[in-house]
Amino acid sequence: MSSSPEIHVRRDVEMTVNGVRVRKNIDARMLLIDFLRVELGLTGTHNGCSYGVCGACTVLMDGEPARSCLALAAQVDGATIETIESVSTTERGREILETFSRCRGLQCGFCTPGIVMSLVELDRRSPSPEDIEDTIDGHLCRCTGYVAVKRAASEALGGSRS
Repeated sequence: MSSSPEIHVRRDVEMTVNGVRVRKNIDARMLLIDFLRVELGLTGTHNGCSYGVCGACTVLMDGEPARSCLALAAQVDGATIETIESVSTTERGREILETFSRCRGLQCGFCTPGIVMSLVELDRRSPSPEDIEDTIDGHLCRCTGYVAVKRAASEALGGSRS
């Protein structure tokens, strides 16, 4: 029985990641999360489930939250991507991160980058308490009861709920 050789198709991709234009020749089947972590060394984005359910891999793609474990890097050619590494480069981002730390809105921290990225986008839209709750509900955390996470998110985004 003969097996056909595996064909590796490569493709040039170019995108702006955290404000820096990058161009790489990659395997056309490479996921965006692997592009970020392996090709660019941006390891803050985590792969928790590989199905887009847990939200740990959330990045902002052209300003919108996106699950990087579901997108091929070649599909987002030309896009602008923001990862958790970009958050601390702005005053507002640092405020959100500091609030999470002060309110103990994390435990092991594995899910935190995805949650923070979703909140960074939400913060740009003057969110209601319900918006904050819905955003947190879109992420899975295996080691908290979400109480501190929701308190931190509410405080960081200007809400008054605890």
